[in-house]
Amino acid sequence: MRVRLQGIVVTLVALLVFGLGIPLALSIAGSLQQQLFLDRLTDASRFASLAQRPLLDDRLSLLEPELRRYTEVYDVQVVVVNQDGAPVLGSYGGTDAGHVDQAAIRTTVNEALAGRPPVPGPLLLPWTADPLVLAEPILIDGEVRGVVVTESDTGHVRTVLLWRWLFLAAGAVIAFGIALLVAIPVVRWTLRPVRRLDEATGALVASVVGGRPAVRVGESSGPPELRKLGRSFDQMAASVSEALAAQRAFVADASHQLRNPLTALNIRLGNLKGQVGDGVAAADLTAAQVDAKRLNQILEELLSMARAEAAGGELVPEDLAAVIADRVADWSVVGAAREVTLESEVTVDGARVQAPPRGLEVIFDALLDNALKFTASGSSVRVAADRAGDRVTLSVRDHGPGLREEELERATDRFWRSTAHQNVPGSGLGLAIVREIVRHSDGELRLSLPEGGGLQITMDFPVVQDDA
Repeated sequence: MRVRLQGIVVTLVALLVFGLGIPLALSIAGSLQQQLFLDRLTDASRFASLAQRPLLDDRLSLLEPELRRYTEVYDVQVVVVNQDGAPVLGSYGGTDAGHVDQAAIRTTVNEALAGRPPVPGPLLLPWTADPLVLAEPILIDGEVRGVVVTESDTGHVRTVLLWRWLFLAAGAVIAFGIALLVAIPVVRWTLRPVRRLDEATGALVASVVGGRPAVRVGESSGPPELRKLGRSFDQMAASVSEALAAQRAFVADASHQLRNPLTALNIRLGNLKGQVGDGVAAADLTAAQVDAKRLNQILEELLSMARAEAAGGELVPEDLAAVIADRVADWSVVGAAREVTLESEVTVDGARVQAPPRGLEVIFDALLDNALKFTASGSSVRVAADRAGDRVTLSVRDHGPGLREEELERATDRFWRSTAHQNVPGSGLGLAIVREIVRHSDGELRLSLPEGGGLQITMDFPVVQDDA
């Protein structure tokens, strides 16, 4: 945005400089041309007045010294033309017209013989090499009896004009530079709250999720409107942080507060076992024990979710291969009891990844619990890990019923369960916990349906340390 705004400012400044500079340059050219024209017109009028009597008495030779001296001093050629348009006297004596191109001035002479006054002609420019030709009628008793023609070289005037244009261009460049020097700090000052707002917005999610105070935009500089926007953002960020903190505190406190009553309830239900006779009461007792156990599992997973969300930026390096070997060894016992084989293919020896404390253990516990829960007896669950450059890829693949394609995106939502798995025990929090931990660890989580059925969960993590 800063580049675009500076581009707009530069464009406007350039338009202003050129919009003022070009008319000023043309005005300078017109002024110099007008000054030259008036000087030559005054001289031509004077010679036309002096030529009246000599032309009437046919004694133009009396005017010759005046014309010759004028040409020597000002380098302006003068020619007197009679009523027929023929030269009768020139600056060089007699009827010599010098270097005056008679064909070129014929139109000007004819206009003067018709009684029309001289005009400045086209605008004088530095690259215009044509001389300035003026034809002043000689009036005697109101009748045009001849014409005085002056031809002036414009080289000196064009040189002066060129230098003035160069000075004007230099001034325009200096003005443009000063405008830029002023505009760039102003643009930066204007956009400083926007930059701080962008930084605060980018850091908001990490701050709120990590339980840290949100980065404040502040209102120390910038236009009043943007400072007001910054204050509004700070208020909004504080409200979001407080709301999420209150939500986490409620989940954690409620889970902790409910653990003791649930433990006591489980003990009481266990004590009732054997004290209730067969029949409906015994069935109700068994159902109550199942419900209490499920409620206790939900509370444990809620606590795990709260810990995962509160982990924030507190990450520690963990040896990936060691964690995988430890969890596979523990869950192999559970798999053997369910007649499910755990296969492990790990090629990441020495690779370490950053994760919340015990985060990788929670991930594998949740994924292997799900995989064993949905995998039928006689099949297998495969755990794989390999490394590609500075990232490692982990995957857990089961051979259960899997999900439908349209359910993959919702599988990591809290408390979501597929309609096909409603009869399988669970709370729907396992993958949500995994997603939170993976996100905190700067990793990526993907769900896919591999060939042969089942569900495959793949995670990518950056390698932060390699001891190999």
